Amino acid sequence: MSTESASTTIDPDAVMWSASESDRQGRPLLVLMHGYGSHEGDLFGLAPSLPLEPVIASLRAPHAAPWPLDGWSWFTAGTDDGPRRDHVNDSADAVIAWLDSLTVTPTSVGLLGFSQGGAMVAQLMRRDPKRFAYGLVMSGFITPGEEPGDAELAESKPPIFWGRGTGDEVIAESAIVRTTDWLPTHSTLSGRIYEGLGHGINQQGVADARAFIERNL
Repeated sequence: MSTESASTTIDPDAVMWSASESDRQGRPLLVLMHGYGSHEGDLFGLAPSLPLEPVIASLRAPHAAPWPLDGWSWFTAGTDDGPRRDHVNDSADAVIAWLDSLTVTPTSVGLLGFSQGGAMVAQLMRRDPKRFAYGLVMSGFITPGEEPGDAELAESKPPIFWGRGTGDEVIAESAIVRTTDWLPTHSTLSGRIYEGLGHGINQQGVADARAFIERNL
């Protein structure tokens, strides 16, 4: 194991939960992962607009974002070619290790992430295809390279939602093309392009996310 991997962990004390430990028994889990330079409280604000059945856990990314950002990141921003694969996988494996450490085992696990967190959704499903029931990639992308789970995903085609705005100038065009090519062959894809939306999630996106989750519980 690399030094980077050994030091990359999810802080359990920073996780925001929608239910107490005693209320998590026998329920599905929805894991939220924020974007670059943000924090665990960001997407947790969506909780009232999402289905009530899943327990929601909003994670803090394991790395401090570089100055002047006052937040956290899943991996360094990288280039148009994408982030370094080992950095993305260190964080993905940290999330899997955190899931393994839970004292209450959920009945299923779904993923929802924004931007970098959306890239993490796909990478987690590529790292451990059998673990996750569905994923929502909000203004996110597929990272470059091949993963051992890709072949299995091409067979099982788990449900994935990909939503993005026509006005998003943050995600590189090369990443959009890569994602457009990859998702239809490795998932049962539901997608929506939001006219005029920049790098964000609008009310229609939240409604679409809720409907997608409800269909896949």
